[in-house]
Amino acid sequence: MNLFKNTFFKKYLLPGFVFQSVIIGGGYGTGRELVEYFLNFGPVGGILGMLLVTMVIWAVFLALTFEFTRRFNAFNYRTFFKRLLGPVWPAFEVLYFVYLIIVLAVLGSASGVLIRDNFGIPYIVGVIVMLAAVGFLTFRGAGLMEKFFSIWSLILYAIYAALLVLTIFKFGPEIRGNYTGPSVEPGWIVAGSKYAFYNLANVVGVLFCLKHIQTRKEAVSAGVIAGVIGIVPALLFYIALVAHYPEILSEEIPSVFAFEKLGFLPLFIVFQIVLYGTLIETGTAMIHAVNERIQSARESRKKELPRAFRPVIAIAFLILAIGLSTFGIIALIARGYGAISWGFLFVYLLPLATIGIYKIVRSQS
Repeated sequence: MNLFKNTFFKKYLLPGFVFQSVIIGGGYGTGRELVEYFLNFGPVGGILGMLLVTMVIWAVFLALTFEFTRRFNAFNYRTFFKRLLGPVWPAFEVLYFVYLIIVLAVLGSASGVLIRDNFGIPYIVGVIVMLAAVGFLTFRGAGLMEKFFSIWSLILYAIYAALLVLTIFKFGPEIRGNYTGPSVEPGWIVAGSKYAFYNLANVVGVLFCLKHIQTRKEAVSAGVIAGVIGIVPALLFYIALVAHYPEILSEEIPSVFAFEKLGFLPLFIVFQIVLYGTLIETGTAMIHAVNERIQSARESRKKELPRAFRPVIAIAFLILAIGLSTFGIIALIARGYGAISWGFLFVYLLPLATIGIYKIVRSQS
């Protein structure tokens, strides 16, 4: 049976796989984000922040977002936030554009570093290949993206599971030792919340695939499942990183460090390829959301966005972000993501939990 024609998969699992694909590049692909927002608060503190804070926030707000999207046919962020915020909806767009540039800068920097440090290819080549891949996927459209995101997510699950098993086999005593010591630092609730807030902004890259959902039960169930799907690879990866605590806290790309320590070259090479693909995934989904927003605006004027413009828009955003990437991954993640997470709380999450719920209930009466 063709997975992508399966009704259950498209309704309940596809949104979660797309969400996981959208957040992976800026959420935990390099491992730096897991260190910054979780492992910095101790091995146990990180687990608490991940499962009791981030996963719960994701499940609740994804369920609300999916139902609001279904109820008002808001399959692009322009329509979604016009329905949610009314005339002040551009506040989200301004914040999203800033966030988009920061994320693309992180992706560009990570792409160049991965290609340079692991394959001896010039930094700029890694960036250019990412530009071309994002441009191609945005040109081909939603159908190819759904397939690519889902398949790549399954591959990523397998890689992280293999990493965890091999790490436990080789560094089991170190992991146990780090979890039995004094490993909870204050601040894990705030850090887990900030991580959840900024990653939820990526939901605009998921809206396009929610057209398969038809009922409230499907929307809420898909949202909760998406919260779990999104956190599981991060949890597997996190446990593997704990083996190298606290040494790994200062690493720019902890994922590379963890695989090098494992010393299993075939898995390391495969991971580099998969990680590079996840960077492409995130960039594609975020820019596709912008293209869908432009398409929505043009449809309101009875016009179409020429297909050839989609990769042009993608490449323009990526080139703009390249200059910002010179600040380095650590600084961009610690300062850029941290500051902007509070903005999304006020222009997206709080309005959705109040105005959004009110409008959903009222629309049923």
